[in-house]
Amino acid sequence: MGEICLKLHIGALDEGGYVATSPDLPGLVAQGRTLAETTEIAHDVARKLIESYKEHGDPLPPGIKKPDKEIDIAVGIG
Repeated sequence: MGEICLKLHIGALDEGGYVATSPDLPGLVAQGRTLAETTEIAHDVARKLIESYKEHGDPLPPGIKKPDKEIDIAVGIG
C-alpha cells in the first residue's frame, strides 16, 4: 500500500507518559514514556493492524488514505 496517513490523538496520562489512539483506525492504542516513543509505538501498532485487515481480506477503514502533497503535523518540543 505504501505510505498512508491517519489521524493520531495523543494525550498526557496523569501518572506520566502518553497514550495515543486514532479515530481512523479502530483498535489503535499505544502508550509510551515520551511523545516520540508513543508515536513510534503507534506507528508499529497501525502497521500491524493494517496487515491484519489485509490478511483477513477485510476492507481498510475509510479514514485511512494516501498522503496529500502537504501534511500539517504538530510536533511536541520539550
